[in-house]
Amino acid sequence: MMKYSFILLSGETEGFLEKLQELGVVDVTRSAKPVDEQSAKMLDDAASAKRIILKLEGINYEKDADKDAIAQAAKNAILDENISEGVQKAFVELMELEMARTAAEKEVRLRLPWGEFDKSRLDSLGTLGYTVRYYMVPAKKFSADWAQLYPLEIISQDKANVWFVTVCPKGEEYAFPVDPVNAPEGSWKQAQSEVDSLDEKIIALKGTILRYKELLPEFEQTYRKGLVDLDMYLARTATESAADNLLSVLEGFAPVENDGMLCQAFDQMGVLYIREDAKEEDNPPVRLKNNRFVKMFESLTGMYGMPDYGEYDPTPVVSIFFLLFFAMCLGDAGYGLVLILVGLAISKGWLRISMFDGIGGLIATLGAATAVIGGALGTFFGMSIINLVPEGTGVHSYYEFVGSDIPTPMGELPFQMLLALGIGVFHICLAMIIKAVGYTKRFGFKENISTWGWLILIVGGLIVALLGVGKLLSAEAIKWAVIVIGAVSALAIYIFNTPGRNPLINVGAGLWDTYNMATGILGDVLSYIRLFALGLAGGMLGAAFNDLGLMVLGDGGIGWVFFIVILLIGHVLNLLMSCLGAFVHPLRLNFVEYFKNSGYEGKGKAYKPLTK
Repeated sequence: MMKYSFILLSGETEGFLEKLQELGVVDVTRSAKPVDEQSAKMLDDAASAKRIILKLEGINYEKDADKDAIAQAAKNAILDENISEGVQKAFVELMELEMARTAAEKEVRLRLPWGEFDKSRLDSLGTLGYTVRYYMVPAKKFSADWAQLYPLEIISQDKANVWFVTVCPKGEEYAFPVDPVNAPEGSWKQAQSEVDSLDEKIIALKGTILRYKELLPEFEQTYRKGLVDLDMYLARTATESAADNLLSVLEGFAPVENDGMLCQAFDQMGVLYIREDAKEEDNPPVRLKNNRFVKMFESLTGMYGMPDYGEYDPTPVVSIFFLLFFAMCLGDAGYGLVLILVGLAISKGWLRISMFDGIGGLIATLGAATAVIGGALGTFFGMSIINLVPEGTGVHSYYEFVGSDIPTPMGELPFQMLLALGIGVFHICLAMIIKAVGYTKRFGFKENISTWGWLILIVGGLIVALLGVGKLLSAEAIKWAVIVIGAVSALAIYIFNTPGRNPLINVGAGLWDTYNMATGILGDVLSYIRLFALGLAGGMLGAAFNDLGLMVLGDGGIGWVFFIVILLIGHVLNLLMSCLGAFVHPLRLNFVEYFKNSGYEGKGKAYKPLTK
């Protein structure tokens, strides 16, 4: 990045920022959050516009029973001059009307058993000295003998309940085996007319909203303009005043490849500026440069935080290991094929799922990796591939080995568990190597002697151990290698970890680091068992649904229908749950175990130039 410092007359600031917008490559140093009430309101307005867009995109009345009436209402709809306020008001009114309609429908259901009647005529019995009481009781509790107590008339009944009324003179002592209910406010037809009236209003309002949806491009333009205006406002407020507010000072950054074009543009504007190479202490913005494959995973890095200007970009490593971890956690070749189809459908626009817009390629890539790893580990839609391969073949022998238990000093352990732990050890060792190299480049070797000491001890010790197990080194060579590695790492960790400091303090700091490393590394490595556990759990659940389907299949016939239904529902649920775990846990292994051991901080800010 190149750093540019601009000195302007205060009156020229606005015009200069507009020209920077047109150039579209200069990231003016500014706040990423609202700085006052005005910017907070601008952000709220932009967020409101975004909510309107999402609501309008979700509007689809094609399956509505009144779709034709709604379409006709849309043609006759009259829109508010302020379309943003108008559509928000329409959504609120629609929600209120639908709530009122729900209440009106409930009232219809309550009144329907009482039939059609004139409530005023019934109430007039009170002037004649009679009281009418209303009852609803379960059918099994109703007794015909109650008619001998008072005049009783059954209004309606069904298998569950009986609705009836009694009449008795006012002032007469009254006792009845059950308690009365509230009298209906009117006939069911009166309540139904209220529902019909609300339906008409709802149809008209849906038509209005459908008409607003036709203006979706305008709402999107308003949203984009709101963000641009907010960006410009924040850039304007970031200027520093000087010389009794006569001058304004701005700072910005742009990629090195744009320097020639920008210098020519600034010279033509006649603006005073100073250019220099950006330094880490300037906290310049970061623009990641990755190939097409790695770029798909940049959003994962962004979820944690962008690298500092002098820090390495972890995305290339994250991309490879997240892909591997996802495939191992999902661990089913059949599910991988499903993800490939879903990803391709999203990429081609055949399937529209708003939350997955733009990541169809990533989904298909994860699916391809899952298909390969799932096939290598021997699972296809919950079935063991080994059962589908003839015995005595090399492929059958391979799957026998993959599913076997391996003797270890701790007893026999599943091969796939050992594989997960081995990958974890490699991942952490790679992180430590990257940390040592990256910190040395940023802060110098003198400040990272202890880091190199731990790297030599752990990585060097593992290499010697592997060479010894493979019998590639003699016992004498292993002994001297261990002595050299131990001596060098001990000096780096306990004596020279901070050159120039009291040696006793260095020893104490080294002992404390030893405790933290011993407990931390062990816990980090064990975390990778989740790669085995999640894949095993998903495979067992898929197999359980297969077994359940075979149980209901029986001899065929109608059993085939239930068999297919169980397999579809079961595997869809298993795929969804497994995908959730296969996303979260690999993310954790990268964000916690890898980032911690690689020293990644992720406190940088993304490159966001002022643009139109």
